[in-house]
Amino acid sequence: MIELRATLAGRITLAAFSTLILLFLALPIVVIVVTSFGKDAFGTFPPHAWTFGWYKQLFADGSKWPAALSLSALVAAMTTAFSLILGMTAATALVRSDLPLRSVVYGLVLAPLIIPQVVIALGLFLLFEPASMLGSPVAIALGHTVLASPIAVMILMATLKGIDERLEDAAAGMGAGRLTIWRRITLPLAMPGLVAAGIFAFITSFDEFFISQFLSSVDTVTLPVQVFNVLQYNVDPSVTAVSAILIAVAVVALVLVAVVRGLGGSGRQDGLLPTEPGVGLPAVSETAS
Repeated sequence: MIELRATLAGRITLAAFSTLILLFLALPIVVIVVTSFGKDAFGTFPPHAWTFGWYKQLFADGSKWPAALSLSALVAAMTTAFSLILGMTAATALVRSDLPLRSVVYGLVLAPLIIPQVVIALGLFLLFEPASMLGSPVAIALGHTVLASPIAVMILMATLKGIDERLEDAAAGMGAGRLTIWRRITLPLAMPGLVAAGIFAFITSFDEFFISQFLSSVDTVTLPVQVFNVLQYNVDPSVTAVSAILIAVAVVALVLVAVVRGLGGSGRQDGLLPTEPGVGLPAVSETAS
């Protein structure tokens, strides 16, 4: 196999192209954040004057933004809980059990990520409308769970695959029950993956529009739906402040995921059991006997 040596010119060119691509991707975000502090009512970039007025307008008396923000946070919290329960259950079944037709089941679990969201939203509308659940935060959270749980399943499956199953086998050999093994061994080792899955589920729900639009009512409007309603009839500069807040939430979430990956991960179980297959297992049996 021929090895290609990196030259100084090649490294400089790669760094330059990478920087340009990153700047191109980040430029719309920078424009939104900067515009949110502009005093111009039409969102001029760059702003001629600076103000915090649009952020103050979000929380002024009579504003609909606080209700939409609190509803989105409530729905995202419920979606996170539902997604973690379903995701951990499905991931355990797909990784730890001899499930028949595992690939087919895995494909069905990931199907909501492939099907257009408008189709899913219409199906959920037809499901909840006869039950008079339109506008219910629980119904919106269940709808968001359809999109968030596959993401949680993928993250938790990767987490469970990284956990040494011999730890669970050793605990079972010492007489521990399934619940004890899950609570004392599997759950602590899978905690970084659970936190990451919860963060991604929260972001998915907080930014979801189509399902919220189909399942919301006049009194229950999430933040993305409120943004759409405002921009549909006029140009409101306060939308730039809302967009900046959403960007800040996403950035904080990504930082938390990076911190969790740095603090946790498979390193927590390093050295607990020998890495060579079969090494040390007879000693465990002799001790147990």
